[in-house]
Amino acid sequence: MSKLEILGRHTSYNVQKVLWLADELNIEYTHTQIGGRFGGTDSSEFLRMNPMGKVPVLRHGANVICESNTIVRYLAASFAAESWMGTTPFERSLRERWMDWSIGNLEPAFVGVFWGFYRTPADKRHRKSIESSVKACEICLRQLDNQLGNNHFLLGSVPSLADIATGVFLHRLWEIELAIEFPDNVRNWYDELSKRPGYKRWAMSDFAELANRTGY
Repeated sequence: MSKLEILGRHTSYNVQKVLWLADELNIEYTHTQIGGRFGGTDSSEFLRMNPMGKVPVLRHGANVICESNTIVRYLAASFAAESWMGTTPFERSLRERWMDWSIGNLEPAFVGVFWGFYRTPADKRHRKSIESSVKACEICLRQLDNQLGNNHFLLGSVPSLADIATGVFLHRLWEIELAIEFPDNVRNWYDELSKRPGYKRWAMSDFAELANRTGY
């Protein structure tokens, strides 16, 4: 099997998606800390892999893959397509619609909260902007709540890429000191994710070093 290397700081939620899924798939990999306090994203070697200078990056033998949702698709297709991606185009679309939704809806709301509040010093925060982002997050959480129904995961009784792309944000929204309403189904879902070793190891890892840090 070709060597698999995941590059990116573990405090990046986009890197956490990849590390979490790799653990779920029981893949052997190496993890190289790059970005943030580790530096390295502006090196010539890294920029050859990803000219955008962003993490994560996956190296799988001679293949180099960038963008977190693209990487998790690649891993699922390479190692466990049926259970994580589905077996038909329609089943894949059910997963990918939530992956697309997470980029267009949940992530911007999350960034407005996490960067606007947690990563910005108190004297520089914009209260109205944060309040608006909290409301946007709560709208997203209600939409997730409607999708979950009585299911353990977004698409039923087992996790999929839909859960990877969206669930990675829950821990930080729960932990930061803001009154963000978690509907019952979302709270139960978060409890389910919290039992999974890969989620606990990566998505629930300590992020205190990011407090009041406005740069990457």
